[in-house]
Amino acid sequence: MTAETRYATSPASVLRWTTDETRNELLIEKLFIADNPVLVYSHYDRFITGGIMPVNTTIKLEAPDQLKATYFLERRELGIINVGAPGKVQIDGEIFEVGFKEALYIGKGKQDVLFSSNDSEEPAKFYINSTPAHQTYPTRLVTKKDAEIVTLGSMETANHRTINKLLVASVLPTCQLQMGMTELKPGSIWNTIPAHTHDRRMEVYFYFEVPDGQSICHFWGQPQETRHIWMQNEQAVISPPWSIHSGAGTSNYTFIWGMAGENLDYGDMDVCAVPDLR
Repeated sequence: MTAETRYATSPASVLRWTTDETRNELLIEKLFIADNPVLVYSHYDRFITGGIMPVNTTIKLEAPDQLKATYFLERRELGIINVGAPGKVQIDGEIFEVGFKEALYIGKGKQDVLFSSNDSEEPAKFYINSTPAHQTYPTRLVTKKDAEIVTLGSMETANHRTINKLLVASVLPTCQLQMGMTELKPGSIWNTIPAHTHDRRMEVYFYFEVPDGQSICHFWGQPQETRHIWMQNEQAVISPPWSIHSGAGTSNYTFIWGMAGENLDYGDMDVCAVPDLR
């Protein structure tokens, strides 16, 4: 297992960051390593972002030292979205088949969580988010047919997109974790426009289905002090609660959003009018 810690920062301190400092603090460059779980523990809402790619072995999710726990879900809940080939998640002996772009929620208290791929030549890629939890909610597989689906934007504004709300309050109960997936239509490149902040919640974006040779320019920072990070396929970026989180690609793409914090109100956003951004 590879586990690292990222610390919280203030809006004032980031104004002095270099490009390398920005990338070191917020960008998660490599999440999927064969048979080696990758976890990043953020001090923003104690949010964990991770990637698990089982190839030649079954991988057990162990508690990293940062948790000081006897097992990973002792005081946490977990959300999983598979961005690879079909695989299995075994939870205290119960097996769930998880296909491409399907989600799985696991509540607090489950002790043995095992990940495996159906085919080592085409491994599953389990993207995970985890947050502290105060009570146990039922484990549940969520597919697109179970999701709340919303289509927003238009081709004229290059932001025509489908939002798949997978692990949100309208679909199933969680303590604080919310996860979903936004798919941009061909010809559209902008996500989360108009941009917004939500000081009550932090967020992590994971970009995938970015074609070879293409990139994402992710925008962050306070609305009047924006910055950018260039990103590649299957990379994630941490968004502080006080920051916008928006992006434009050199092609269309898909991204997973995960949130945690004060409430479970998906619509709780402080919208920034496009002409007001700086």
